[in-house]
Amino acid sequence: MFSIEHEFDSTVITLVDEGPKPLNEDVVINSFAECVTLEQLDPRTDRIQKITLSPEQVRDLAAALDLPEGVYQIRETPGQGS
Repeated sequence: MFSIEHEFDSTVITLVDEGPKPLNEDVVINSFAECVTLEQLDPRTDRIQKITLSPEQVRDLAAALDLPEGVYQIRETPGQGS
């Protein structure tokens, strides 16, 4: 299960683990214009762990989900991209 909320400066996606026990803590994804952060409570330390990804890393992650094993590099073609 997940939820999506649009804030002033970001989109917040919360992923809730619904599988068989033991369940993992919720993952909160904050998508800003300049980066994406992933946050999850570490129950062993009772602290939030945070990872920050650049837009390029998010693009690469999305592409990697559908590719077989290997090493890849996404290259922009002329007239494409930002």
